[in-house]
Amino acid sequence: MKSQWCRAVAMDLGVYQLRHFSISFLSSLLGTENASVRLDNSSGASVVAIDNKIEQAMDLVKSHLMYAVREEVEVLKEQIKELIEKNSQLEQENNLLKTLASPEQLAQFQAQLQTGSPPATTQPQGTTQPPAQPASQGSGSTA
Repeated sequence: MKSQWCRAVAMDLGVYQLRHFSISFLSSLLGTENASVRLDNSSGASVVAIDNKIEQAMDLVKSHLMYAVREEVEVLKEQIKELIEKNSQLEQENNLLKTLASPEQLAQFQAQLQTGSPPATTQPQGTTQPPAQPASQGSGSTA
């Protein structure tokens, strides 16, 4: 019998401490003083007050989250806009290069794409090197 009474007192104390912690936590979130929120164990007003404070805190958290999401959406929209502009510029550049390239260059490029080899480095026109010729050692042939 005594152990049940001790459990009931401990339970009531735990509930009181939990309510006090909840009110302190919510008050700090909402920027109010603990004195403005009182527990009245004689009526259900304390439960309603706690529920109201919880709802206010949840609304505050929701508004902060929505603000952060809106900011992130704006940043992402700007990045998308910049990427679309960059893509358009690169497509125009690509089309220009295709029109200026000779059919042989295009065929060579397509072959390199199919084999997966890196594109060959090209030399500026007018600076081509003569093909390498084998060195001859003598004028006579050996049999």
